[in-house]
Amino acid sequence: SIPGMTVYRPADPVETAAAWVYAIENQGPTCLVLTRQNLPLYPGEIGKNARYGGYILSREKSGSPALLLLATGSECELALQTQAALWDRGVDSRVISLPSWEVFARQTPEYRESVIPNTVRARLGIEAAARFGWEEFIGLDGDMICMKGFGASAPAARLFEKFGFTVENAVEKALALLK
Repeated sequence: SIPGMTVYRPADPVETAAAWVYAIENQGPTCLVLTRQNLPLYPGEIGKNARYGGYILSREKSGSPALLLLATGSECELALQTQAALWDRGVDSRVISLPSWEVFARQTPEYRESVIPNTVRARLGIEAAARFGWEEFIGLDGDMICMKGFGASAPAARLFEKFGFTVENAVEKALALLK
């Protein structure tokens, strides 16, 4: 990262608006990294929580998740689909959107803990970029679905399948973390 630079990678139009407001109201350079993919608008106003840099996009059904699914940008949709598939298998999980690591790092320790509880060590990060930097969030016991190379060219759906950005692969990796 560049000192003083704040990066936002929004998951939907509401997160994009929250990132834009941040860029206007704060000193220093802000980079909005947007996708060309068609993304859904998530229900309600939850995306406004992007102003905190990271937040719970979808809560677990019980009071304590067995697993955390962390993602940014368009990968949040895969995390939500994975959560639904895990629920079908009886595994409770929480989906966390992390649109800005820099802004999330400036939140209080209590807030960060409320989003990413230290007691939940089974964590799967989903990022269609390099793994670099994700260790801070997934910890030593976590795993990643990420890119290990650069330069492939094909329709997005074909590339996502080739590189393991599928619900099936995410569920498999998530279940392996729980063993």
